[in-house]
Amino acid sequence: MFDSNKVFLGIAPIGWCNDDMPELGGENTFRQIVSEMALAGFTGCEIGNKYPSDPAELKRELDLRGMRIASRWFSSFILTQPIEQVEADFSKELDFLAAVGANRINVSEQSYSIQGQMNTPVLGDARHIMDDGEWARLCAGLNRLGAVAKARGFKLCFHHHMGTVVQTAAETDRMLANTDPDLVFLCYDTGHFTFAGEDPLTVLQKYVDRVGHLHLKDMRADVVKRVAPEGWSFLQAVRNGAFTVPGDGCVDFDPIFELLAKSGYEGWLLVEAEQDPALANPLEYAIKARKYIREHTGL
Repeated sequence: MFDSNKVFLGIAPIGWCNDDMPELGGENTFRQIVSEMALAGFTGCEIGNKYPSDPAELKRELDLRGMRIASRWFSSFILTQPIEQVEADFSKELDFLAAVGANRINVSEQSYSIQGQMNTPVLGDARHIMDDGEWARLCAGLNRLGAVAKARGFKLCFHHHMGTVVQTAAETDRMLANTDPDLVFLCYDTGHFTFAGEDPLTVLQKYVDRVGHLHLKDMRADVVKRVAPEGWSFLQAVRNGAFTVPGDGCVDFDPIFELLAKSGYEGWLLVEAEQDPALANPLEYAIKARKYIREHTGL
């Protein structure tokens, strides 16, 4: 289905240690995390809060385990900070990623984000909705950062995310329609589209050629159904088990895999399923995810 020389399998450390809630998995060490990733059969990962800040040290530890960095999250504040500051911060992240051999960076616009607020309902009217001027500023800023990334051999992959200014399919439509397809790509996340009430396959059918990076999340439908009526925040939903690994929830991945393969997708298939590691053993779930991907893609 996929060409194993062009499509690679990774997993995010967020199942072991949570960046937004560092108390989740606080006992797990960096070396344990990357060792268990490799033991489960993955060859790449993203960067978490336990990772070394020295790129040489990070690369050395990953090389020992046959692992490499796929990408990294970057919080942009295009709407609320001077673009020169955002670009300077972005360039520093590219420096780090270049030093460890990566060529993708995941950008999420965090101006006005409620994703990290423990007591703010994620489904409701608390989320900031951009006006036309803010849309223009965001898209111009993404193009500017995308040009910086491209000049350095990177793809800027925009991560739509619950609780942010780009959450829905319609907002993703507008962002992609008003950014340069040579400069701004999509970090397509099956879980966040499902959580937002969208059909992830329908979105992929429209934008498969814009996908530069891919997060594989499954969703527990019974948990997601409780989010709105119980007024849960995004973090409360995570704590209660909204997300899980592919094959353990309600997302139908087979047509997604088929479409990606047919389109000639090249890059990472990266499992990113944040759970409470005290309730969902990270190694067990990583092995489960790896088995599911092997059975459904041949990789």
